[in-house]
Amino acid sequence: MMLKFRYILSKSKSKLSSTLLVVPTRTSSSKSNSNAYYSFSRHLYSHSRNAFSFSNSRVPNFRSFCTAPERDSIEYDVVIVGAGPAGLSAAIRLKQMCREKNSDLSVCVLEKGAEVGAHILSGNVFEPRALDELLPQWKQQEAPITTPVSSDKFWFLTKDRAISLPCPFNNKGNYVISLSQLVRWMGAKAEELGVEIYPGFAASEILYDANNKVIGIGTNDMGISKDGSKKENFQRGVEVKGRITLLAEGCRGSLSEKIMKKYNLREKGGAEHQTYALGIKEVWEIDEEKHQPGAVFHTLGWPLDHKTYGGSFLYHMKDKQISIGFVVALNYQNPFMSPYEEFQKLKQHPAIKPFLEGGTVIQYGARTLNEGGFQSIPYPVFPGGALIGCSAGFLNVPKIKGTHTAMKSGMLAAEVTFSVLNEGLDMDMYWDALRNSWVWEELYKARNYRPAFEYGLIPGLALSGLEHYILKGRHSFTLKHGKPDHEATNAAQLHSPIHYPKADGVLSFDVSTSLHRSNTNHEHDQPPHLRLRDPKIPELVNLPVFAAPESRYCPARVYEYVADEQNQLKLQINAQNCLHCKACDIKDPKQNIEWTVPEGGGGPGYSVM
Repeated sequence: MMLKFRYILSKSKSKLSSTLLVVPTRTSSSKSNSNAYYSFSRHLYSHSRNAFSFSNSRVPNFRSFCTAPERDSIEYDVVIVGAGPAGLSAAIRLKQMCREKNSDLSVCVLEKGAEVGAHILSGNVFEPRALDELLPQWKQQEAPITTPVSSDKFWFLTKDRAISLPCPFNNKGNYVISLSQLVRWMGAKAEELGVEIYPGFAASEILYDANNKVIGIGTNDMGISKDGSKKENFQRGVEVKGRITLLAEGCRGSLSEKIMKKYNLREKGGAEHQTYALGIKEVWEIDEEKHQPGAVFHTLGWPLDHKTYGGSFLYHMKDKQISIGFVVALNYQNPFMSPYEEFQKLKQHPAIKPFLEGGTVIQYGARTLNEGGFQSIPYPVFPGGALIGCSAGFLNVPKIKGTHTAMKSGMLAAEVTFSVLNEGLDMDMYWDALRNSWVWEELYKARNYRPAFEYGLIPGLALSGLEHYILKGRHSFTLKHGKPDHEATNAAQLHSPIHYPKADGVLSFDVSTSLHRSNTNHEHDQPPHLRLRDPKIPELVNLPVFAAPESRYCPARVYEYVADEQNQLKLQINAQNCLHCKACDIKDPKQNIEWTVPEGGGGPGYSVM
């Protein structure tokens, strides 16, 4: 009989034939999103053949065909959501163990970005500890890690001065890198080991069996108009099922948040709420005579007030490039504050400005990061899978590093997953493995730095200095975090509006100009992925009580209040601008904004972040 099914929708959204065709072989994860869709289609074809007596234990089973309304379904041993450091480390470690133990597991990694690395943004002074364990020959294998830290400076900024402080960071042996470039390299290494990586597929839902156990994920439907109607190129999403599902979505992952709530993982792990910061970053190309490869600068103080935790970084990369960024804790109180505009002010500081003058901005982006640390780690295991990396939150705040801990969490989860699938052990062993690892030891020692700043900048510096130089985490007390970030926002009447200077187009820029540099793109005619739980709250609460904070905390001008025909201000959501930073999902005062995944392949297109 003739087998038929729908091909997966390509990035171009063109309608593909539902008749089986032989398509090109799977391409590298760094290739175009369109190729990824074709390669996934090829696997659907091969799986369908497998279902009809083409025996091969390595090939996942193809379960259904799109001649019916049901979705196509593929089964793997392990499904990983997110091709970041944690997800790729887990995939690589799984395949390594298969070779070590003469076993075989099918491993699939789904990535919502158009290509691996497209949605990855980080500082990044990289500590190679986990990579040394995972891929010890990384130097010989030409990993994009070539600029060792050459100097380390820590400044307290006033409006006009930079006061040198003792540097609390020990970056000897670390490297200044682009994390988006590193994960591309890791993606290639994973594919060499036999991992299947599919960029451009957004995991939009969790699949459960009759016993409430997670059995995989579903990708979202493609080709749906804003009004919900099916366009000519409509294609159903795909069910990607796994015996184990690992969620590596990064900070504030939408599926991870649902899993934590469904299984009460914070309560089960005795964790506090997570607390977050928003990081905004630019990569510049500067004059060669100003370039100091490997030089690292961190600052505290101006332009933030003493009640707001945050700071900046300036890292000299290779090829005359520097990354400059501004990080603001999202428990700030003043609703008139704009993290984006504070970043523009920072670049005018006398200690920062000379580095940038005569330079050119190459790329812009923003992303939230977990700052809860040890106190906020949830129980990471759920029926059928686990949370890894920043989905759970393993950032070491005083180090300002989370890549190495995220990678290690993925490696530990992989080792336990292998034992579960081959030896019948329990996934709960991942929790034990974490608590017996250097990740746990490191985060425990660092647990009191971030909550120390709940008392203000100066007390925070004093307490963190005591912790760093004397106590070093060797005591029994653990400070608690303050209010959840969305509850920390004060009513507008308690503050005065902040008037930010107009962008000069040289060092400071308007949001539209910066957004263009992020290479952000979404299919315009699709359902909005930023949803209001109650559409009345913006006009009834956010605008009159908090003076429309969403129009300022968003670094991409997604949220604007515009006048209607009756001259009444209404919230307009420009979802096509979204950088996928997740600040709105975190900071909205009434938690009224729900961030969901748009069509796969949409969002920023980072290459050097």
